[in-house]
Amino acid sequence: MKRPVPRQPLRFSTQTLLLQLGVVLLVVLLSGAVHAWLTYERLGREAENQALTLARTVASDPTVRREVQAISREAGTPPASVLLTGPLMGAAEGARTRTGALFVVITDETGLRLAHPDADRLGEKVSTDPSDALSGKEVTTRNTGTLGPSAGAKVPVFGPDSDTVVGEVSVGYSTESIVHSLARDITPIALTAAGSLLAGALASFLLRRRLQRLTLGLEPEEISTLVHDQVAVLQGVDDGVIGVAADGRISVFNAAAQRLLAQPDLAGTPWEQAPIPEQLKALTRPDAAEADAVEIIAGARVLVASARKALHRREDLGWVVMLRDRTELQQLTRQLDAVGTMSTALRAQRHEFANQLHTIAGFMSIGQHQQARDYLARLAATGPLKFPVDQAELLQDPYLQAFVGAKGVEADERGVTLRIGPETLVRGQVTEPQDVTTVLGNLIDNAVNAAVAGSAEDRWVEVELLDEPGPDGGTLHVVVADSGDGLAPETAAGGAEAVFGEGFTTAARPARAAGGQGLGLALARQLARRRGGDVRVLEPGSPGGPGAVFMATLPRTTADLPGKDKLIRNDSLIGEERDV
Repeated sequence: MKRPVPRQPLRFSTQTLLLQLGVVLLVVLLSGAVHAWLTYERLGREAENQALTLARTVASDPTVRREVQAISREAGTPPASVLLTGPLMGAAEGARTRTGALFVVITDETGLRLAHPDADRLGEKVSTDPSDALSGKEVTTRNTGTLGPSAGAKVPVFGPDSDTVVGEVSVGYSTESIVHSLARDITPIALTAAGSLLAGALASFLLRRRLQRLTLGLEPEEISTLVHDQVAVLQGVDDGVIGVAADGRISVFNAAAQRLLAQPDLAGTPWEQAPIPEQLKALTRPDAAEADAVEIIAGARVLVASARKALHRREDLGWVVMLRDRTELQQLTRQLDAVGTMSTALRAQRHEFANQLHTIAGFMSIGQHQQARDYLARLAATGPLKFPVDQAELLQDPYLQAFVGAKGVEADERGVTLRIGPETLVRGQVTEPQDVTTVLGNLIDNAVNAAVAGSAEDRWVEVELLDEPGPDGGTLHVVVADSGDGLAPETAAGGAEAVFGEGFTTAARPARAAGGQGLGLALARQLARRRGGDVRVLEPGSPGGPGAVFMATLPRTTADLPGKDKLIRNDSLIGEERDV
């Protein structure tokens, strides 16, 4: 047995159209009916007034008054044949014929007909109650009598020489004539109603089209589901989502985007006027490639941004910009690099110390005490590690020793000598290794790249570090110079600030999108300024060398070592013993 196919419910826009058409039709019908009823009532009142006027005219005719009084004084009522040819019948029929009334009836004081359009009804009592008129009152009525429904009036007939009521005149106009008049008047009403219905149908159709366009053809249930899904997705993801409507205004700015860009909810703000990085706005311009993602600096964060065109069928909905945070990944990478560097340094130091202790033990076992003392003096002068860094013994902080030593190994592999400047003096201990790693590492890497690309045969990079104590933590000053060819002339002519722009790189190959190049100096300056410091160019350098000189100031990155004064005194005593 074949199952019946369930009927698909009407679409919301179709339901809305039908509902609107029904409302318009109902309003038009009600308005037409009320107007027709009011017109009918007006025509009925006009007929009543016309009947009242005619009845007054007939009742005030001296002949009618005299003849009615005469008949009323006689005993009995004249036969119908006499009344048919009498003056009352002539006056009543003449008035009816002239005015087109349905009837003009004249009665005596008892309600017997003295004049009537139907001769067979003469001498009979009227079918409607004449008591009001016979009591001296004028009344208008709508009754159904022997001649059919009518709108009329009843007026008393007074005697010619007294105020005594001797009869009454009843005049009526057929309601069929009222309907015919209404039919003539209803034509403009019908045309107006038809025009209103047509205009309402057209407006409903246009509203349906607009509703479909605004809702993208979606049903209310689908829109509700989309809203719930949108809220759940936008507020539940860690990626920043920015929606730019087709009219150029921000329609979506989720919590993650607010956090990553350090901005309040910018929904409703024009996209081109929003306080966001210019690189994001460039992604949505017509000449931008959709597939390209770019890395930008926002505050202290490194973000990967991409943009996609949003289309529904053939309708342009605008743009969707996605933001992903790479800051934590880069921080983790730097931490792992630092840990790896420190681990390597500690293993090398442990191995070196073991060899040194074995050597000292050997001297002592064979009684060569003076050679053991000389060996210890040489160790104190050269430092504990053998990294390829000139004057590495000037660094007292183990973290800086390990980090600069690791950079020295990398530089040495590229044919560049890394050396510590003679003015280096770091008496405190580094307390913010991540920021120091980022700034110092970027400056050293850029200097090594510049030295490799330079024209000088003797390739070197010199680093000077100096800490300055402070109440809230010491300030680390870093100066990095190299043997390269300096900044490009066009860059140096612009005040050297272009090197801190996103996308600038000293690498031989140009920076590629989302490749991590071109962000080092910009990120270093952002981190330094976030701490209240700065990174700037001291010297732009010159072709043939020496190269550019960069200086970084990093407040609150060092702390005084406990017992520092005692260590200084011990160092002085050791120096005095050496002199002796």
